[in-house]
Amino acid sequence: MATNSEIEVEVGNRRLRLTNLDKVLYPETGFTKAQVIDYYVRIAPTMLPHIADRGITMRRFPDGIDGESFFNKRCPAWRPDWVEAVRGPGESSGPIDYCRISEVAGLAWTANLASLEIHAPMARFVDIAAPTMLVYDLDPGDETSIIECCALAIKLRELLASVSLDAWAKTSGNKGLQVYVPLNSPHTHEHASAFARASGQLLERAEPNRVTTVMRRSDRTGKVFIDWSQNSHHKTTIAPYSLRARSAQTVSTPITWDEVRAGADGASLVFDAEAVLDRVEEMGDLFEPTLTLVQTLPGGGTDG
Repeated sequence: MATNSEIEVEVGNRRLRLTNLDKVLYPETGFTKAQVIDYYVRIAPTMLPHIADRGITMRRFPDGIDGESFFNKRCPAWRPDWVEAVRGPGESSGPIDYCRISEVAGLAWTANLASLEIHAPMARFVDIAAPTMLVYDLDPGDETSIIECCALAIKLRELLASVSLDAWAKTSGNKGLQVYVPLNSPHTHEHASAFARASGQLLERAEPNRVTTVMRRSDRTGKVFIDWSQNSHHKTTIAPYSLRARSAQTVSTPITWDEVRAGADGASLVFDAEAVLDRVEEMGDLFEPTLTLVQTLPGGGTDG
């Protein structure tokens, strides 16, 4: 139910009008819009380096997670004048302009729109044709869970290490796990996608009853789907530290490889907003190395 609570606040050096602050967006836990805004403001120093140079997609839930949602790709014309619109991956019809969220007030603004989820492309807006990282989205099918995703991630890490590539893991905040390979050197989306598919297929051939790279959902029962297609130029992936629209206010959370191994043994890898803020205070940004580590996929990079 909508409410009439409204307040004008200063965030950084920006003035924002926040509305419906006591609206419950997560009914099971009673987590309100005010708490969503508070989380994004507090996580901003850690999250912003991972999204500030990318055109983001907002997934908005005006009536909470039990209501209708929609993906907001195009940066609205009625945005504040200090929210920049930048070129992003676009759609089949061509590139479009997305919002660039580069300061804490920007995250507060998106949260006030009930943008619970922030999705980001693999490329920076200054060169949308050149991904700075590669991602494997490990999605558990029926009769599997994040336990099997963790076990597969460990094998994927070993495979990547065999070609001198290091990788970082984070929970999806939903059911699965994601493994990121920072590049930060010239590559194309086609190269990244082809490498992700080929390496996924190696794991699929090794364990055909447990792993699939096939898109058809009917092929996923009892298996973990390695979604290599997230490296396509028009795709986005849930950003590090973004909330998810689950029953509780879970977060897509960077984790250590020790935690991945523990997850393969059944340890819980579900982190809510407050737990993630505590983790960052204790552990810092586990994903920070992905911002700068330079690596090259087999086959070489590209100048284009």
